[in-house]
Amino acid sequence: MTPALPLVAILGPTASGKSALAVRVARQFGGEVVLCDSTQLYRYFDIGTAKVPQSEQQGIPHHLYDLLEPHELFTAGDYRRRAIAVLADLRKRGKLPVFTAGTGLYLRALLEGLSDAPSRSEALRQRLRDRSARRGPRHLHRILTRLDPASAARIAPQDSTKVIRAIEICMESGRPMSEVHRQPREKLQGYRIIKIGLAPPRQFLYHRIAQRTAAMLAAGWLEEVRALLARSDAGHSEVTALPEKPFQFIGYSELRAHLQGELPLEAAVAAIEQATRRYAKRQITWFRREENVEWFAGFGDDRETANAVLAYLITQFQEGGSLTSVDSSG
Repeated sequence: MTPALPLVAILGPTASGKSALAVRVARQFGGEVVLCDSTQLYRYFDIGTAKVPQSEQQGIPHHLYDLLEPHELFTAGDYRRRAIAVLADLRKRGKLPVFTAGTGLYLRALLEGLSDAPSRSEALRQRLRDRSARRGPRHLHRILTRLDPASAARIAPQDSTKVIRAIEICMESGRPMSEVHRQPREKLQGYRIIKIGLAPPRQFLYHRIAQRTAAMLAAGWLEEVRALLARSDAGHSEVTALPEKPFQFIGYSELRAHLQGELPLEAAVAAIEQATRRYAKRQITWFRREENVEWFAGFGDDRETANAVLAYLITQFQEGGSLTSVDSSG
């Protein structure tokens, strides 16, 4: 039997310092960083998604970013397949995987597995969207109620994305989504998962969000958006679908609205900060439901917090008999 190796997952809301802490952990224990973030997968969208610049990676390889063109779709299942391939490579080379988890669904897909749900059918989805446009979202919800009453009871009629996915699963699999999701899932095997949670005080987190927004703008975020819009207008193939998913990311939609004359810059910045705070709240709620997390009440780039995390990891590696598997020379 292959021995279980440690896998470190750093959880926390946006702006909590996950990336800096991951680099510190990877340097200390001979690891490499694996991103678990649905926004950083997309090329060209760099500053606003908080990709770690090469200069701040300190020579530590980072995986699972800049994989997709802006028009490409990517699911939690796609993420799981890519992440498992990275893990196989790290295991072969004796490197500690250090995940930075901002997208809780992706982390759960990797660790807990996914239900055997059918893949997306864009043709079916478009038909459902067209029907919703003609007859309203409650019409689709009534269809879902007939197909899968249990799922309809927990999905709001206004949540068209979830309603359409539920109908899609019912029609493509021939089974209610609620039944599909009850099937056993294939958990990640061969790893001992060590979850580190960052929970800085809320008021300090919100202050950090405002600071980071200002720093991103100073680093050229507005110019990045302007260049992306120019490439889209020029018909460059890799960005012709820019109105799709990446421009729904926090900040990109607001800055595009500003550049198109729909929103003053000051209002755009305020909207970005508010949307980021709301996103952080949702992340905190999600990660608080995760089991077996060791929480630290600070930012990952604070020396005291980082040292406490490193000390905790050493005890975990020693208890698991895996300290010899990683380089703790620092």
